[in-house]
Amino acid sequence: MAKIKVKTPLVELDGDEMTRIIWKEIKDRFIHPYLDIELDYYDLGVEYRDKTEDKVTVDSANAILKYGVGVKCATITPNQDRVVEYKLKKEWKSPNGTIRSILDGTVFRKPIIVNNIPSGVRSWEKPIVVGRHAFGDLYKDTELYIPEAGKVEIVFTTKDGKEKERVTINDFDGPGVVMGQFNLDKSIYSFAEACFNYAISEKINVWFATKDTISKKYHARFRAIFDEVSTKRAAELKAAGIEYWYYLIDDAVAQIVKNPGGMLWALMNYDGDVMSDMVASGFGSLGLMTSVLVSPDGKFEYEAAHGTVTRHYRQYQKGETTSTNSVASIFAWTGALAKRGELDGTPDVVAFAQKLEKAVIDTIQAGEMTKDLVLLTTTKGPKQLDTFQFMEAIQKRL
Repeated sequence: MAKIKVKTPLVELDGDEMTRIIWKEIKDRFIHPYLDIELDYYDLGVEYRDKTEDKVTVDSANAILKYGVGVKCATITPNQDRVVEYKLKKEWKSPNGTIRSILDGTVFRKPIIVNNIPSGVRSWEKPIVVGRHAFGDLYKDTELYIPEAGKVEIVFTTKDGKEKERVTINDFDGPGVVMGQFNLDKSIYSFAEACFNYAISEKINVWFATKDTISKKYHARFRAIFDEVSTKRAAELKAAGIEYWYYLIDDAVAQIVKNPGGMLWALMNYDGDVMSDMVASGFGSLGLMTSVLVSPDGKFEYEAAHGTVTRHYRQYQKGETTSTNSVASIFAWTGALAKRGELDGTPDVVAFAQKLEKAVIDTIQAGEMTKDLVLLTTTKGPKQLDTFQFMEAIQKRL
């Protein structure tokens, strides 16, 4: 069989632990046998990031800027235990955070709907896409432990050295903690535009949620920008048959569990981090959740929404059988390939990605699946497969 030609190189970002094992298997089973493809490869395994002083992460992000589409394996963000385990020089920053900053991207997470894996939330019938603002806030904060009584202030000094404003955060009468965080109008506008672009293309309503009743400047700035962009793009929203809604975050959480779904839920950085996992769990499994980072100028990075599956990797290292769900990692590849084909104008590449996704869904709906899905499925007498048997079953259907 002649291989399908992928015209433009695809940026590949390798990762860590069990997902790294799965990653190689995906390439060997589903990519190289069928596609004539050039992969611009970057090893984002934590040991190589350490060896290159994290330069490889920056290089991979710049490659996505160059070629337009990347596909990323899950990676470790090391804590002190990992520093000891892998003999690292330090606790390197999240590679996802670094890539998001360089691409100025927004993360969209969308569940993969499978007929025999029911939603854990009875009302959810259609996918809920979580759009996470992937810049600033808690993830670029500055923190201090306050060891004794004293005053902590925020001071704004202009570029020419003039003090413009000074605000007291708290007069401490004893030990405590303090945190400062920031965001940029430019990034918030990019986030809002990306969310409306996505919603208009998918023809789904936009929800945006903050706590502007409490945070009357920080959160209120986000709301003001979203309101401004929604007004500017009102004609496009109307043409797509969709609407924009603003909610307080606590109201949105209460509403979302009673809603049938089918919207883009745009959230600030921390809220998006938490709620995307809640939505994934509600739909069944983090193994059935896609994730794509989209830049304002149309660059894309696809990945699984879950981590490196450390527990299964420990079993694998001991030679034990694992039953790790590879669906989200496979869909990272199919998402990237479909987008690459779309941008290149090569419909056969898009069709291949769609056929691979269908093979995955058909395998599960036929009752062949990994352990995490066996625990959730409505199929009677499902066949539990190990990590590699599951991918073999998909390959047979493909």
